Amino acid sequence: MRANQNLYRCLRAQFPEDSKRPFLTTEDERSVSYRDLDMHSAQLAHALTRLGVRPGDRVTVLVEKTVESVFLYLACLRAGFVYHPLNPGYTESEVLYFLSNAEPKAVICAPGRLEEMKRAGSSAGVALFLTLDEFGLGSLMQEVDAEDTVFDPVHREGSDLAALLYSSGTTGKPKGIMLTHENLRKNAETLVEAWGFSDSDRLLHMLPIYHVHGLFVALHCVLMSGAQMAWRSRFDASSAIRALRACTVFMGVPTYYTRLLGDQEFTHACCSSMRLFISGSAPLLSETFYEFKERSGHTILERYGMTETGMNTSNPLRGERRPGTVGPPLPGVEVRVVDPQGKAVPVGETGDLQVRGGNVFAGYWGMPERTAEDFTTDSFFNTGDQALIDANGYVSIVGRAKDMIITGGLNVYPKEIESVIDEMSSVAESAVIGLPDPDFGEKVVAVIVPVGVGPSPGSVIDHCRSVLAKFKVPKKIEFVDALPRNAMGKVQKNALRIQYDED
Repeated sequence: MRANQNLYRCLRAQFPEDSKRPFLTTEDERSVSYRDLDMHSAQLAHALTRLGVRPGDRVTVLVEKTVESVFLYLACLRAGFVYHPLNPGYTESEVLYFLSNAEPKAVICAPGRLEEMKRAGSSAGVALFLTLDEFGLGSLMQEVDAEDTVFDPVHREGSDLAALLYSSGTTGKPKGIMLTHENLRKNAETLVEAWGFSDSDRLLHMLPIYHVHGLFVALHCVLMSGAQMAWRSRFDASSAIRALRACTVFMGVPTYYTRLLGDQEFTHACCSSMRLFISGSAPLLSETFYEFKERSGHTILERYGMTETGMNTSNPLRGERRPGTVGPPLPGVEVRVVDPQGKAVPVGETGDLQVRGGNVFAGYWGMPERTAEDFTTDSFFNTGDQALIDANGYVSIVGRAKDMIITGGLNVYPKEIESVIDEMSSVAESAVIGLPDPDFGEKVVAVIVPVGVGPSPGSVIDHCRSVLAKFKVPKKIEFVDALPRNAMGKVQKNALRIQYDED
């Protein structure tokens, strides 16, 4: 039998020799050591195993960010379960699809959502429902008191699934992205080296942990280097400014940086102990890049990744960090830009960005045909992004997959919202676009062709709120007699973006 490739085993090998060393401290000054981390995740692994969860089973997690949610994630890794995190803001109707598709053995949610999760999970055959609240309490934690604090990581091959994350597509049907123990390990090892993480670092963690940025990039960099974290439940500029004084690294989405710049207390002084600011999940404006450098004395390091791949490229830790670019490919990652026929384009020209490497996901859950469509015969993944690579190897993302909107670092796929709006009897059709927003980067705007008198803007928004997560709900509603189309009948969303951006 080959060596155990369980990711938790790889992470634990990098824990400090002194297990009592702090792993994280919270805003209310709770301290959690690496020993606590190992013991509590072992107890959760035992408890879930006792309750019938087996290696390979999916565990759906829909909870607020807590220390206990980290214990739970690591418990799933070491027990060989497939961790399936969801945005706790998703509505019952959204969750219904995920549960039906992922078919988890267990669902862990906030106590107040237990009944709706049971309704959503009944048709999916979910056998186990547990709760975990924003204070780290609930029926899940009641199961662990008598459990052993030692749990040997279950044997996993590198190709075995560690996590299942969903990313919507142009059809509106979310796709399950299968990430293996090897995918996550290779990306973590690469980032620790590329960004210079060590056990002397202290990361200010203010990201949510239901997607790649906060869950895998931030947590794994800390765990893989034996570093520490200042753990915050959510981003707040004032709280961040206070915490930065005792930290060395910060990871955030562009919205975090614009909000820091909007606070007059953000100066060189509060960044005196910092060595690195990293930005991702959405494009960083050049003006934000330059203003941040002037105000803080630090140059933001921008990188590029996807749910399907983790991180692909990064501006250098040592070397020129160029605004408007996401840097060269990371070690072990190959990137290329091709034309519609799959032929490489000349240096500096725009085309379709493709990537290949050990970080690239294993495929879409239950969708072998779609997986085959998105990979080339030589195993490059078609990212769907438009990019160019300059003579020095720096990658610039110049367009995004289809019409995806990124608001506050979260992906929004227009088709999903259009399908919800088009259900209304007073709507003939709709087109959802993203428009620039100084805080969130982009805001969601719906352009609607009404039937007769049509709906009121408020009724459209209320309808969306009833079935969509809050971040997907349009911020503005516009009405038109007809949507602009090209000769093939396709809606020209670029024309709509130009028209309403000028309003």
